[in-house]
Amino acid sequence: MMITHEPAGYRCPFCDLLAGRSNGVNDVGDVVRRTEGAAALIAPRWWPSNRGHVLVVPTGHHENLYSVPVEAYRAVGDLVRETAVAIRETYQCAGVSTRQHNEPAGYQDVWHLHVHVFPRYDGDDLYGSQALPGWAAFEERQVYAERLRTYFERRPR
Repeated sequence: MMITHEPAGYRCPFCDLLAGRSNGVNDVGDVVRRTEGAAALIAPRWWPSNRGHVLVVPTGHHENLYSVPVEAYRAVGDLVRETAVAIRETYQCAGVSTRQHNEPAGYQDVWHLHVHVFPRYDGDDLYGSQALPGWAAFEERQVYAERLRTYFERRPR
């Protein structure tokens, strides 16, 4: 099924990042883990009570869930799980939620498949909050990036 909303000439911020180019929103320093098929990076926009959430993306450009090849989706799923465990271990959170959006009606606003991995805390009201996400400075993101990088470097494979 090929459904696309990507405009002609679209410059994908995740593809830029994976090619080693910071793009004014994401920085190459946001990447905390990369496998052959997927990458995990600290998200640049945070909800007030869920700071440091992570985006997991396929390394190939696939716009949405409908068009991603099975192998690429499997690589994303594997890294989502690894990231969820790492967040649970390093953020002192009470749980983890994942979320993935497709098409404008499904709240997708970047035309490259990505899965959000949120740290969850008792009473954080992630889904009921009236607050909108805000942009996090690179320095703020690096606090969480370093926690996750350290975890991934130290854990047994």
